[in-house]
Amino acid sequence: MDLTTDYMGMTLRSPLVPSASPLSEEIDNIKRMEDAGAAAVVMHSVFEEQLTHERYELHHHLTHGTESYPEALTYFPEPASFHVGPEEYLNHIAKAKEKVGIPIIGSLNGSSLGGWIDFAKLIQQAGASALELNIYYVPTDMEQTSTEIEETYIDILRGVKAAVTIPVAVKVSPFFTNMANMAKRLDDAGADALVLFNRFYQPDINLDNLEVQPNIILSTPQAMRLPMRWLAILYSRINASLAATSGIHKGHDVLKMLMAGANVTMLCSVLLRHGIDHLQVIEREMREWMEKNEYDSVRLLQGSMSQKSCPNPSEFERAQYMRSLQSYKGDWQQVYEPSHFFG
Repeated sequence: MDLTTDYMGMTLRSPLVPSASPLSEEIDNIKRMEDAGAAAVVMHSVFEEQLTHERYELHHHLTHGTESYPEALTYFPEPASFHVGPEEYLNHIAKAKEKVGIPIIGSLNGSSLGGWIDFAKLIQQAGASALELNIYYVPTDMEQTSTEIEETYIDILRGVKAAVTIPVAVKVSPFFTNMANMAKRLDDAGADALVLFNRFYQPDINLDNLEVQPNIILSTPQAMRLPMRWLAILYSRINASLAATSGIHKGHDVLKMLMAGANVTMLCSVLLRHGIDHLQVIEREMREWMEKNEYDSVRLLQGSMSQKSCPNPSEFERAQYMRSLQSYKGDWQQVYEPSHFFG
């Protein structure tokens, strides 16, 4: 059975790729991922704030004398809050390349062009096979237009693409006025892959100490529906590879994403919950289903249930929304029909 797939010009042994997470902070974990069947590994992210801090040495200037202004103490992240600094990150990539034979994909997380270009070059020099730009951007400026926001993404991509020769993926959110158009623009600007989708972690309020605090919730299988829909819509309409992420917990989830049009599926929450060795369980589930249904190759699956291949393409658009509501209404009427209560 052939599980190989192509992603950003790389031939991978399977579609199973651990995405950026704390698991990759340890070289031994990366080796365990390879041994468990990972086809490639996306390294944990290095943050734009780290690059800015290191380049301009802002820590002293931003914290000097701020003790009398409590609101200033959280203005800039403390260096200790990052597990791995920029220099250590580059060494980490180099060491990982020495230990494993699978591709290592670097990850840059930020929201502006900043110091990304120079550091992207260093990531390539450290031995990364590819680079993922995790553009984590929550616009709050009421004067900023959607056009300006979209141009930020395009400018970052073009700047990095001009600086490196390795493939570059862009991890995006679904929150664009026209996701299809944005995907096309990123494709035209040279993205080698689109990773669908970035999950924005929402803050919470601690009622005990009246502070805003992080609230990280691992994904559930329901989260896969949104990326699956857009994979199906974008498949064969852009040149970039497509990576699915969010909500992929079982072998059947992987198969669905492949059928929608994914080249690879990226795993995070499931590995944090069940451990790295769970990769073997997911691959076994894939193989069992493929054997039972007489698929001898992943490539036969890819895009087979996309909008392009679906007998009724509107299933991925508004028609499906209306049909779902009508179906649910029918069930509700059957249960709560007044005649059931009043004869």
